[in-house]
Amino acid sequence: MKHPEFALTDDLIYLNHAAVAPWPKRTRDAVVRFAEQNTVYGSHYYLDWLKQEADIRRQLQALINAPSADDIALVKNTSEALSFVAYGLPWQTGDNIVSSNEEFPSNRLPWQSLADQGVEFRQADLASAESPEDALFALVDGNTRLLTISSIQFTSGLRMDLQRIGHFCKQRDILFCIDAIQSLGAVQFDVQAYKADFVMADGHKWMFGPEGLGVFYTSAEARNKLKLTQFGWHMMKDTHNYENLPWEIHPTARRFECGSPNMLGIHAFSASLSLLLETGMEAVESRVIERTDYLKHAIAANDQLVLLSRWDSPLKSGIVTFKHNMLANEALYQHLQQNGVVCAMRGGGIRFSPHFYNTFEEMDRALELAAGL
Repeated sequence: MKHPEFALTDDLIYLNHAAVAPWPKRTRDAVVRFAEQNTVYGSHYYLDWLKQEADIRRQLQALINAPSADDIALVKNTSEALSFVAYGLPWQTGDNIVSSNEEFPSNRLPWQSLADQGVEFRQADLASAESPEDALFALVDGNTRLLTISSIQFTSGLRMDLQRIGHFCKQRDILFCIDAIQSLGAVQFDVQAYKADFVMADGHKWMFGPEGLGVFYTSAEARNKLKLTQFGWHMMKDTHNYENLPWEIHPTARRFECGSPNMLGIHAFSASLSLLLETGMEAVESRVIERTDYLKHAIAANDQLVLLSRWDSPLKSGIVTFKHNMLANEALYQHLQQNGVVCAMRGGGIRFSPHFYNTFEEMDRALELAAGL
């Protein structure tokens, strides 16, 4: 039975939430209302829009268990937030950054671009040690300033033990940065338990939001370690100091928002977040993992398919990657797309990423199409 919030056409099976997710009906409705209000009234209700902006900060605070809504900045995307950290910290020649060899380019390029400042970017082979966390720790030394990792790897679905990593970093006074784009909206997340300094994620994947709006969390202590790299009216303590009199940087995370907010995106993203928060992230995570476990067992039991995602991780995610025994990935991908299965080619195979609303009948049909060539 279809979830009432999702109106996907009957000839599609949507298993691509790790890329770009469809919108819930409430998100569409929020955009329509906002557009109609703009058409009829212009900015007459801007004070109401500012209330919506405050609301979304509180929603995001709840989603990641941030100490305060003041720790939440609204940014364009994950890459922008990562660049704020990379170019906000005062590096010294000989410093190094530890990460993995499985990162999406967003969590590699900003750090690699620091090479001309004498900063080394170290990439651990996550399969080279007893645990992926141990592989990271093996590259840490006295010159390690920051450890940056994706909470869930985008190709394999490997989910990192963030609590263990955060404890390790805190003991050694190493900054801890998390690209959480494959976690937020799919599994529970707790910046305080992870002792995270920086967390960032776009809204358009598991959180069902529009592209062009994301979240950037900074702890109060870590926030003050970053010099600003963008400036504008919105990041002033007195936002309405239009006369450009002496000004101060905003004391909260809003210091990273240099210009006018994306009000259309805020209305849409807030509506999407409301669905997740109403459902409850414990329930969302349980249903997501139930679906990926179902897919893994079905793939492992099928003679035509080979499971590429790891079985041995104690933490589970919403990503399952597999391949066909006889068919090239490109041919299998095209076959699935042509038959209405929305998925991706990643990690040497096909990536399925179901959300909590997907039905088991849909997944059975997708697997039949994958194996039945």
